[in-house]
Amino acid sequence: MKCLCCDYKSNYKVLYEGEYTALIAARDEKLAGSCFIIPKAHRESPFDLSNEEWLDTKHVLGIARELIDEKYKPDGYNLGWNIGSIGGQYVFHAHLHIIPRFADEPFAGMGIKHWFISDENRRPNIGRG
Repeated sequence: MKCLCCDYKSNYKVLYEGEYTALIAARDEKLAGSCFIIPKAHRESPFDLSNEEWLDTKHVLGIARELIDEKYKPDGYNLGWNIGSIGGQYVFHAHLHIIPRFADEPFAGMGIKHWFISDENRRPNIGRG
């Protein structure tokens, strides 16, 4: 199976390219201004990134913020990695979500932790071994 992110230039709108990473626009138009930073080399998770890829991710994150701030003027941001299928990853190429947030959203101020700490997602605080 072909990796969509490995062929990112054909599959996504490229917003910026760093030396080791690329900034690509999200396809979901419900999240205005959302984008991803991906390593150019295939890496399944951020745990697999090289030091150079981490440094370039930080550099490209700053550029992403400048581009988003200029065009969308968000009130905040969510950044995140989904790792493994249980963690919500369904594209198995590492990608950092950059999601601008706005004060007039229905979930403004709740952040990503909101869903994790909801009563529906509680489990006993017990060890697994």
